[in-house]
Amino acid sequence: MNKVDYIIVGQGIAGTVVAQTARRQGLSVMVIDELQSETASKVSAGLVNPITGRKFVTSWMMDDLLPFVKSVYQEFSDLLGVPFYEPKNIIRAFANNAVENNWEVRASVPSFEQYVELNPDLGQYKNAVAPAFGYGEVTGGGQVDVPLLLEYFRAFLKKENILLEEIFDYQDLVIEEEAVFYKNIQARKIIFCEGIGIQNNPFFNFLPIVGNKGEVLIVKIPNLDETKIIKQGIFLIPLGNSIYWVGSNYFRRFEEIEPSEEGRQILLKKLEKALIVPFEIIRHRAAIRPTVPDRRPLIGVHPTLQNIVLFNGMGAKGASIAPYWANQLFLFLEKKQPLIKEVNIERYLKKHFAF
Repeated sequence: MNKVDYIIVGQGIAGTVVAQTARRQGLSVMVIDELQSETASKVSAGLVNPITGRKFVTSWMMDDLLPFVKSVYQEFSDLLGVPFYEPKNIIRAFANNAVENNWEVRASVPSFEQYVELNPDLGQYKNAVAPAFGYGEVTGGGQVDVPLLLEYFRAFLKKENILLEEIFDYQDLVIEEEAVFYKNIQARKIIFCEGIGIQNNPFFNFLPIVGNKGEVLIVKIPNLDETKIIKQGIFLIPLGNSIYWVGSNYFRRFEEIEPSEEGRQILLKKLEKALIVPFEIIRHRAAIRPTVPDRRPLIGVHPTLQNIVLFNGMGAKGASIAPYWANQLFLFLEKKQPLIKEVNIERYLKKHFAF
C-alpha cells in the first residue's frame, strides 16, 4: 500500500499549484489525472491582470494575490529550470472620451495608481492596431505560460513516481473515518481539483457549477514582436516569435465542446477591427471552464465526509488566484485556520444539508 498525505485529483493549474504547495510544506502527494489535450488550463492565456472590467476596477484581492503569483511561479521555475511567469504591461484602448475620463478618475485613487503607467507606450502596436480614442497602460501584471508549466510539472511528477495517469473512478474510492483509499493508495485526505470534471463528481454535485465555453485564436502577425499585452475590443497576448493568443469569447449555452464556426467568426470580426496589418490564423481552440454564480472559488471540506476536499471554481483567472488560495487551503487543512465565507463551499450548503 502506497501511503501519502493527500491524493490530488486533476492536474490543471489548480491541481498543479495545490500539489506543489503541499510539497513545499513537506506533505506527500499522489496526483491522479487523465492526460487531455484541450482543457481550460491548457487553452488559457495565463493572464494576470490587476485592473479589470469596463469600469476599471482593481481585480478581486489583487494586492494579496500578486505576491503569491510571483513567488510561487518562481518556485516552479527554480524546481523545473524553466521560466513560467513574465511580467507584462497591458495596454487598454479607450473607445470614447467618457471611457478615457473614467480611467483618469480611477487613476487618481491610491489603491489604483500603483497599477497605472501615466505615460502609456504602444511600442510596435502603434503601427499595427487601428487608432483608438486614447490608451491607458496597466502595470504590475503579467502572463503565466500555463501549458508549459503543466507539461514540465507532469514530467516531474512522473519522474518522482507520484502521478497516476488515468481517469479517476469514484467507485474505487473507499472512505473511512481517518483515511481514504484508492486502489493501492492510502491518504489522509483527497482533494478534488477537476475543473469542469466536477460535474461528474458525486460528492459535490450540489454545487452550482456550470460550464462556460471559451474560444480563442492563435495567430501570426508578421513583423510584430511586441512584448506588451493589448486589449482593443479583444485581448492580443504575445507568445513570442510573432505569435499571439487572441480571445476570448464566452458561450453559456453550447451543444459541442469543439471550436465552432460561430466562435471563430466572432473572434475574427473583433480581430479584423483591431488590426490594420495582415495576420494568419494558426489554430482555433476551445475549452470548457467551470463557472460559479458569484464568481468566487469553491474551496472546503465536504459537510459530512471530512476527508473529502474541494479546490475548484478558479475560473478565467485561475493563474492569478490559484497560488494564494492553495496556500490558504493548507492553512485551513493543516493549521485549522478558517476559510473566508466568500470562498468556502459552506455558502451553498443550506439548501442541501440539514445541520
